[in-house]
Amino acid sequence: MHVIRALVRLAIAVFAAHTLCVGLAQAAGAGSTKKKIEQFLDTDNHTNNWAVLVCTSRFWFNYRHIANTMSMYRTVKRMGIPDSHIILMLADDVACNPRNCYPGTVFDHPQKTTDLYGDNVEVDYRGYEVTVENFIRLLTGRVEQHIPRNKRLLTDDKSNIFIYMTGHGGEDFLKFQDSEEINSYDIADAMQQMWEKQRYREILFVIDTCQANTMFSKFYAPNVLSIGSSKKGENSYSHFHDRDIGVSVIDRFTYYNLEFFESVDMSSKHTMADLIGTYNATLMHSTPGVRTDLFARKLEKTYLTDFFGAVQEVELTPEPFPIGQRQEST
Repeated sequence: MHVIRALVRLAIAVFAAHTLCVGLAQAAGAGSTKKKIEQFLDTDNHTNNWAVLVCTSRFWFNYRHIANTMSMYRTVKRMGIPDSHIILMLADDVACNPRNCYPGTVFDHPQKTTDLYGDNVEVDYRGYEVTVENFIRLLTGRVEQHIPRNKRLLTDDKSNIFIYMTGHGGEDFLKFQDSEEINSYDIADAMQQMWEKQRYREILFVIDTCQANTMFSKFYAPNVLSIGSSKKGENSYSHFHDRDIGVSVIDRFTYYNLEFFESVDMSSKHTMADLIGTYNATLMHSTPGVRTDLFARKLEKTYLTDFFGAVQEVELTPEPFPIGQRQEST
């Protein structure tokens, strides 16, 4: 009798131990799966690209500034960034200007091989909407409630943002509409707010104007790579005067950047170092500047598609992630 009771107790103990082991194994498995999912979703790589393209000049004689911006717009779209991730700000509409002998078009070359305006252009801010206040509100996300989605920069801490600006400027300022100015401190503070509000992962800031390099001299937010067309005391010069239209159709700095991009597609392995290595002060008639001290990565390891493309990295894993599957409670 005592032997039978001892065997029963032993069986109960064994069953309890087995049940405990199974429970611990399930808990460990669930914890491991959860950890894997968190690690997969919490990747250090960026997940989306945005472009903010700004022409701050009005009037027909500033045709080249609109063409600069439209050329960049064409490039980022060709590289794969959709209109939903592009904010295009044009202070004037030269395509519909009565002086335009080619109505509804914008060209960046006298041969007129490519109509930059075309049939598929989405301008988000136009005319008098292009102001310093609206630009700062766009960057910092402090827009009014009634502003539609196409006028919002809906970025997050995994976003890489390409910001391109062109217009008339000087030491530490850029003119908007010939009626107001934005200075280097304004943009520097806006970028710091963006960083604090987790609105970007990395920013590529490119500006084509006179004394452009002074516009990023006051930046202090991290992960910002800055490129300018001319150093302090230098002008930024135009290129290709079109006798039919009667004005210059593009600036030199922007033209030579675009010339390089014509050999680049969305699968390219070209880096920022490759692009900057093509800069020639003799051809540009000014001295381009690059500021890298705020940027964490080496230019040789930074692909152009990290900012200009929409190709996202795909991580292949040996095991499937059971996202959405119900986990057993323990």
